[in-house]
Amino acid sequence: MLKLILPYMETKRLILRELKRSDAPHIFAYAQDPRVGPMAGWEPHKTIDDTYRFIDYAIKKRDFGQPGIFVIESKQHHKVIGTIEIHSYQEYKAEIGFVLNPEYWNQGYITEAAKAVIIYGMDLLKLKRLVYCHFPHNHASKRVCEKLGFTFEGVLRHKFLLYDGTLYDDVTYSIISDDYKNGSITWVKTFKKDLFIDY
Repeated sequence: MLKLILPYMETKRLILRELKRSDAPHIFAYAQDPRVGPMAGWEPHKTIDDTYRFIDYAIKKRDFGQPGIFVIESKQHHKVIGTIEIHSYQEYKAEIGFVLNPEYWNQGYITEAAKAVIIYGMDLLKLKRLVYCHFPHNHASKRVCEKLGFTFEGVLRHKFLLYDGTLYDDVTYSIISDDYKNGSITWVKTFKKDLFIDY
């Protein structure tokens, strides 16, 4: 199976590149934080070995037709501050997901990274549909969806079973290729001017 393109990308403040095992210390720094994993549906990492297992799993996903995971690296701080990916890829549709070190919340980093990844998904992967889902109590993700121009589709009841057995609803949004191409996603043209993609 051919691997999908996972390019190196740069925005004004960020580098987005393929995940590596050497990223483990920076990822563990926030993956152990109880504010992070549960909001994305996974258990906080107890040791750095959990982080290495996550990285090994993430890298192997590329062998099974998935695009893979980008690290979000801050140019200013020269460190990995989060991850972002297009997952559940099936020819023309996929989902986007992301996590960020709490030290960097509320500074627009996820919105900036997500804009780059949306452009990658629509222009390089030729997606027709890109979905984002978040738990009802994740108000920060709701704000990100609104900034990115996703369209609210509804709530899928009891869709996600958390690692501790808790059932959560998923609030679901999408961008479709028609939205992207017809200019209704208003930030695309301007953002592309500052985006570098090497593939």
